[in-house]
Amino acid sequence: MSTVNNHRVVVRRKRRGGGGGHHGGSWKIAYADFITAMMAFFLVMWLISIVPREELKGIAEYFRMPLSVAIAGGPSNSADTSAIPGGGRDPLRDDGNVRRADGNRVQAQNIPDGERRDRHRLERLKQRLDTLIETSPVLKNFRPQLLIDMTTEGLRIQIIDSQNRPMFATGSAEVRPYMRDILRELGPVLNELPNKISLAGHTDASQYARGERAYSNWELSADRANASRQELVAGGMNESKVLRVQGLSSSMSLVKDDPYAAVNRRISLVVLNEKTQKRIEDENATAAEVSARDANGVVQAVTHRNEAAAPATEPPAAPASNEAAR
Repeated sequence: MSTVNNHRVVVRRKRRGGGGGHHGGSWKIAYADFITAMMAFFLVMWLISIVPREELKGIAEYFRMPLSVAIAGGPSNSADTSAIPGGGRDPLRDDGNVRRADGNRVQAQNIPDGERRDRHRLERLKQRLDTLIETSPVLKNFRPQLLIDMTTEGLRIQIIDSQNRPMFATGSAEVRPYMRDILRELGPVLNELPNKISLAGHTDASQYARGERAYSNWELSADRANASRQELVAGGMNESKVLRVQGLSSSMSLVKDDPYAAVNRRISLVVLNEKTQKRIEDENATAAEVSARDANGVVQAVTHRNEAAAPATEPPAAPASNEAAR
């Protein structure tokens, strides 16, 4: 028998790498994305579940309200069918309509260009003051005593009193050093706008021993407002910027429930907008015209009365001629 037939044939099979299978890494990335999305979803669901229903309604209404209504004013509800609420043209320049929740259309509130520019100037001044308070070494320490907000009359700056740091000496208009520093620091900033300012003094409800008829909170608040005006001018503010100085006593308390609170003692400085400034100037002009008309009426009445009371006198006789004398 041949020796060739005694050899064993060995068949060796090689494994081919598929590049995939459970040893690949691409499925891990997809799974990680899925887990992250699920975690975010359940986190949002948990946050929604712990928020009160009233707040959820407010949040939903915020996203439903058109931007034009939010800026120009009007009803907060809207039945706008736009895909993007409030989208489109600039709402401040839009002369169109705003849709109410009941389906009726109302004319959007148009803001005149002059008022818009004036408000923009006051808002920039507010930002300027906020920055100054945060950066100024003088004003930074008095940040809790400075309240700045926008009102219908303009930009209001309130300097409030505190028990540990009073603005004035008790019962007088003597300005304390730190109040003087605040006013003199604010003075030059107020010159940056052409707007006039109004100053008002406020007190708490405490009465003084001198009595209401002698020297009351009305006189005290007016004197403190005028003393503040003097410090603003001393700090560099143009004196002609002051349009009105008034004392309001305790008639407009900041804390209604506690008329004796220290924060009720304050100085309110308003950088007037053009509309309020014109109204005050027109009121003063009207009052001046009335006063002048009343004064003229009194003069005319006195003149007529004097003429009526004067006795009738005969004209003097003509002198006799020379022929008659002879």
